[in-house]
Amino acid sequence: MHFKWNYEPPTPEQKQAAAELGTKLGISPILAGILIRRNITTESAAKRFFRPQLNDLINPFLMKDMDLAVDRLNDAMGRKERIMVYGDYDVDGCTAVALVYKFLQQFYSNIEYYIPNRYDEGYGVSIKGIDAAHERGVKLIIILDCGIKAVEEITYAKSLGIDFIICDHHEPDETVPPAAAILNPKRKDDTYPFKHLCGCGVGFKFMQAFAKNNGIPFSRLIPLLDICAVSIAADLVPVVDENRILAYHGLKQLNQNPNIGLKAIIDICGLNGRTLSMSDIVFKIGPRINASGRMENGKESVDLLVEKDFSCALKEAKHINEYNEQRKDIDKQMTEEANIIVSRIESQKRHSCIVLYDENWKKGVVGIVASRLTEIYFRPTIVLTREDNFATGSARSVTGFDVYSAIKSCRDLLVNFGGHTYAAGLTLRWDDVPEFRRRFQQYVDEHLMPEQTEATLNVDAIIDFKDITRKLHSDVKRFGPFGPKNPKPVFSTMDVYDFGTSKVVGREQEHIKLELVDSKSNNVMNGIAFGQSGSARYIKSKRSFDIAYTIEDNIFKHNGIQLQIEDIRPRENEDETQDATS
Repeated sequence: MHFKWNYEPPTPEQKQAAAELGTKLGISPILAGILIRRNITTESAAKRFFRPQLNDLINPFLMKDMDLAVDRLNDAMGRKERIMVYGDYDVDGCTAVALVYKFLQQFYSNIEYYIPNRYDEGYGVSIKGIDAAHERGVKLIIILDCGIKAVEEITYAKSLGIDFIICDHHEPDETVPPAAAILNPKRKDDTYPFKHLCGCGVGFKFMQAFAKNNGIPFSRLIPLLDICAVSIAADLVPVVDENRILAYHGLKQLNQNPNIGLKAIIDICGLNGRTLSMSDIVFKIGPRINASGRMENGKESVDLLVEKDFSCALKEAKHINEYNEQRKDIDKQMTEEANIIVSRIESQKRHSCIVLYDENWKKGVVGIVASRLTEIYFRPTIVLTREDNFATGSARSVTGFDVYSAIKSCRDLLVNFGGHTYAAGLTLRWDDVPEFRRRFQQYVDEHLMPEQTEATLNVDAIIDFKDITRKLHSDVKRFGPFGPKNPKPVFSTMDVYDFGTSKVVGREQEHIKLELVDSKSNNVMNGIAFGQSGSARYIKSKRSFDIAYTIEDNIFKHNGIQLQIEDIRPRENEDETQDATS
């Protein structure tokens, strides 16, 4: 698969500004130009970007209802009420519960936590969970990463004498639950300046406000920042502004003195001795925390994250790793089945979206399958399974398309739904699935732009191999933590060719290990192209080609650099290349 490359050459004015900014910062004008294109245009803004400061975190009391939330929590502690910390069963929910519980437990003992069972209770606040809280004498529930739509459930809880403090980041409806406090920066009546916190981030802001109100030094919160960084990475929220500060210092904590449960996962993943990045969280740590909620019960992940004994944590991490292996097997089988269904739909290429349903698919894995299909077909995708008389499932989207709004347009057919622009969950009656599919597709047909269904790659700069130095690589790493809205810079070099030693590698011969020569400078660079063995024959033919890549550490060579090739474009399409990168 080849991408459409998006690249805008810098104007003479931008080149001049980049040269001036680069001189002030002591970095290459190439990187200064990337900063400018990311709206970091001054020396002071760049210094804040490269050295995020915890002192620049926003005052938590600027969030609407924060004073009410802190007052209600203080009252509960003063009256020695039983408190339950309740959260969703995914990474964001489990990390949020672990963070809030671990912090409050230091000051208050009459507290417990609860994660609903995906299969028995479904998403969000459940009547079963409320009844369990009532039986245990709970008077206050702090709900994390869900709850913003639980109007009926929280009304029921209130009738039992249970108050809720909601800490959520999903889109609210016009009617909100009758909670004691609702912390959600996406509330229309909330003027909090940063709208993109994850659920764990909202929980952290609540604890920051509680600490501030009670004279607890901020330093007591710092050991919890690694949990926050895991949530930010795994929930794919924008890594800018306040999220960047939390992720930057959370990664520092993760690398220097990680939470015992996270340290056990790091051991299980074989990541010891490496400097951990956001990608390690996304591809290694996050899926394992998610696995218990997908396969059995997310409470096991919280148990691990609050564990104080490393030997116990290691046993729990191994158990969760087994869940992850099971999840991978089911994920692979379901994706293969889904691909067969899609391939049988002859007109699929003319369809603007994919809606698949199978009553035998596992509920906990449909979101992953939806993500895989979105990556393969570049279409908004919904994957559903059956639960009694209901269909329940997950949606994933392509860049720039709001799948949440598309689902919301069919709300009269839905029993429940919630989510974000790019990911959502939904439940509807099984008999209504065909009509939902028709109306969802109609909405997508009317709102999806053709360019949103193309595989695109944003190129930050066109450079030569002679520009790639250890200093440039070191400065590129300072752009991290990487994630949505702050991706790793992608570079392109034109007219390169095989040095003669490139070869296909991998268990299934699916990757290419490259040694490339830049025709302009005759410099040789090592590279790896994952999953691109289809280009090997062209490369070995000694014809030249263009590459788009990120610059990475070569873990097999001390202080070594290698290119991770994102796309390979034959020079025989030179005219097309020039169009795409102009």
